[in-house]
Parts: sequence; structure tokens; C-alpha cells
Amino acid sequence: MTIECLSALTLATNDMPAAAAFYRAMGFEQAWGGPECGFTVFRGGASFLNLTPAEGRQLAWWGRAIFWVDDVDAYHRRALDAGYRPLAEPQDAPWGERCFALLDPDGHEIVFARRLDRR
Repeated sequence: MTIECLSALTLATNDMPAAAAFYRAMGFEQAWGGPECGFTVFRGGASFLNLTPAEGRQLAWWGRAIFWVDDVDAYHRRALDAGYRPLAEPQDAPWGERCFALLDPDGHEIVFARRLDRR
């Protein structure tokens, strides 16, 4: 028995329209639901990102979600073009990834990364 992969990550949101717009702008494909629905599903590669209403609960820092992409710098430009402000410029991290982070409308830390070729 082995765990094959992460199927889905579900994040709470206090503003479904803003959260749905953010994930669409960042290149996630909407698979179900939408801005006016009570539950929305986005596809990112072979995995899914779900949004569910926070239902009045106070959201606090919970960690981060890291998505590997083919071009970190292109995703950074995409975020800027959509009017979002990443926390920093893309950088090569000592653990072997090029990455940058930004906060979604609910304050969830979202990282876009790519493994560096360290031959």
C-alpha cells in the first residue's frame, strides 16, 4: 500500500467570487461550481483545489500550498498582470526550487515553484 498523490486541497473562503476570480486568473481550470456557488472545484494538473465557504469562521494562517509549474517567472508576471501583489520576486531557494508566494483573497499562502536543475 502506498499513497499515490494528493487528490485535492480544500480551502475556506469568506468571499467565493473573489477567491474564484483569483484562482482562475492564476491559471486554474474551473471544473465545477463558480463565483455564486457554495462549493467550487478547480483543476491544477492532476490535482484539485476546492473552495468552500468559511461560514462566518475567522480564518487564520494555516500553512501554504505549493504548486509546481513549468515557468515560475511567467506565473509571477501573470499574477502582476492580474493585479495581485506577490510577497517577493521569484528566487532560487537553497532547497533547490525557484519559487514565489502570494496571498489569495482570504490570506492563504499560495506558492508557485519549479525544481532547479542541480547537476
